[in-house]
Amino acid sequence: MRAVVLTSPRLLPVALATAVLALQPACATDGGHHADPRNELPRGVASLTRTEYPATAPGAGTTAATQDLLTGGLGRTGIGAAAAPVYADPLNPTALELRRNALYSNYRGLVDPTVGGGYGRLYGPNIDLAGNDTLGEGLVPGVEYLGVLDDKAGRKRVTMAIQIPASFDPKKPCIVVGPSSGSRGVYGAIGASSEWGLKKGCAVALTDAGKGMGLYDPADDTVHRIDGTRATRAAAGEASHFAPAIDDTQRIAFNAAFPNRLSLKHVHSQQNPEADWGTDTLAAVRYALWALNEEHGADLPRRHGKSQRFHADNTLVIAGAVSNGGAAVLRAAEQDRHGLIDGVVASEPNAQPESTRGYGISFGGVPVANFGKPLFDYFTFANLYQPCAAQAAEAQMTGELSIHNYMTLVAMNPRAVNRCTALAAAGLVSGGTLAEQSADALNRLRHYGWTRFNDTMHNAHFGLGNAVIISTMYANAYARASVLDNLCGASVAGVDATAAPAPLAAATKAASYATGNGTSNGSPAAVIVNDSVGGARRWDLAVSPGTGTADLGFDVAMCQRALATGRDPRTGAALTASSVPTKAQSQAARQGVEEVLLNGRLRGTPTVIVAGRNDALLPVNHAARAYTAFNRDREGKRSELRYIEVENAQHFDAFNALTGFDTRYVPLHVYFVEAMNAMYAKLSTGEALPPSQVVRTVPRGGLPGAAPAVTRAQLPAISATPAATDRIGFVGDSLAVPE
Repeated sequence: MRAVVLTSPRLLPVALATAVLALQPACATDGGHHADPRNELPRGVASLTRTEYPATAPGAGTTAATQDLLTGGLGRTGIGAAAAPVYADPLNPTALELRRNALYSNYRGLVDPTVGGGYGRLYGPNIDLAGNDTLGEGLVPGVEYLGVLDDKAGRKRVTMAIQIPASFDPKKPCIVVGPSSGSRGVYGAIGASSEWGLKKGCAVALTDAGKGMGLYDPADDTVHRIDGTRATRAAAGEASHFAPAIDDTQRIAFNAAFPNRLSLKHVHSQQNPEADWGTDTLAAVRYALWALNEEHGADLPRRHGKSQRFHADNTLVIAGAVSNGGAAVLRAAEQDRHGLIDGVVASEPNAQPESTRGYGISFGGVPVANFGKPLFDYFTFANLYQPCAAQAAEAQMTGELSIHNYMTLVAMNPRAVNRCTALAAAGLVSGGTLAEQSADALNRLRHYGWTRFNDTMHNAHFGLGNAVIISTMYANAYARASVLDNLCGASVAGVDATAAPAPLAAATKAASYATGNGTSNGSPAAVIVNDSVGGARRWDLAVSPGTGTADLGFDVAMCQRALATGRDPRTGAALTASSVPTKAQSQAARQGVEEVLLNGRLRGTPTVIVAGRNDALLPVNHAARAYTAFNRDREGKRSELRYIEVENAQHFDAFNALTGFDTRYVPLHVYFVEAMNAMYAKLSTGEALPPSQVVRTVPRGGLPGAAPAVTRAQLPAISATPAATDRIGFVGDSLAVPE
């Protein structure tokens, strides 16, 4: 029996889709060429909708006919516009309006959307893969399938979107699989993986990998449906994207004790979704093959469905993604036992090696002391020290407006000074003055794996609370903590003008699928310190009960550090059953970390890793450099990994639009596109991948806030024959990166 697929964007009830799947024969494809020619849905996958998006001219994007695959009908102009499209009814946006606005926000979340930064000139919907402005508004008509990968308990709810452009050539079939970056939803890779693949004429397999904007409100028991619209948990039923595993009695009690709190899928699903990023990515490839066969396979006799025309043996598959998506494609390649993936491109990946033994890293001939640490380890370290370190003289963006000045967050600095005082009182920094304490904090970060190239980024990350957000999210995710647990006294909520937890505005909640990125970054949910003196407050305005000062949630940061290490940060004593946090909580969190570490064995798959030298979020010594060295240790001469390190590039290209960052940093996205081009050439024509190297870029310079437009001359191409002084190689077992 063929799967039932709708032609409207309305969701097929998951129960019906699951029932249809249950009627399928049990011989689902495994990625290889199955003896049975019938096209079979992969096990566990329910295909919900099939929608045609035929837009050929920019429009409002409020119907399927006015949308396209890449821009939601907005085109280059609409994606570049400063304001997002409005909803006809802000309290009840339609699924199509939410899709359009999700494409808008996710595209702009990964790139600098300003003309000076390169949008519309060096990259963007109008720029072809050779870097030329030939594609007009860049709309891509085609078909999109929406599906869900689930477990038997109905709690996994991994969303997948398969985009098949009208330009897809069945004679040269190719798929680009793009798991989302960060905690973003299914369209998180739209401006990177999807754009490249659609321009190449490949099908694109997008997945949120078990994350996404799954916002649950205990106050009214409402959830997001898979399509982004909101409903009560009961009304949504199996179309719900996420609801925590709590009953009504627990929900009511929680609301009474902790009013106005929220729950996020990546934080509170109790699934540790990162452990499945690899298998989720592989499932998206299988779903893409099924969708291609539904579109282009031959009709079998007697209504037996479609033939399996496309399979792993005849379809080129590139797994290419950014940040957490970069980690997912590496993990997928490590787990790819059936040869689904032909090549991998991972940009600024959250790569966590399972070992630091047997290899090393040197920079400019000097060995790096600390490298390859797990994300939860180095983020909880940064959460303690970054606010204080940002006050050091060497961390200032002298004569320029830093990001927290630009965002009117300069008032946070006195609280960062309080953080220095709290660290000193705990014996965690030395010195009797702010200058001495902040310099010591900065040196501790450097010793722990950050570099001098990260110094002036610490104020940005502290100002935006990146370490607080990540430490809180991953503490819960790794420990498989419930929203009821309030792990380390932290929760998430919308806030009022005093930064106290408050109900979300109805329009904010209704649009959250499109505007949120799945994290507790304040849009719409922020990290809350429950025990703040005077009442619960957002982390940046909380007064810690242990210090009696507004110090950016010092007590919470200390607790999260203890979760990561299993020891009290003050004394070094091991945690106990009665400590805060408890030994059991720390063991659970550290077990979760163990589940996500990478084994370094890519099965000889051609791979390119791209990273920015100035990345202070995922420092290259812990991520890109470390995994490159680790892979060489594990695979030896069989390794096909190349590492490209880009000078003057940092993790968030979108930051480059801000005053003080515009003069200093170049778009890393340009090199993701180059790496994808190189990988396609390798796989399609046998052209050699470029050697590992440092790319010497030139910053824009000029006046902060008025930097001249970046040019291609400032962004030299990845070289097929880099100079000896730019080559990255190995000296013995150590990855040698030239200064």
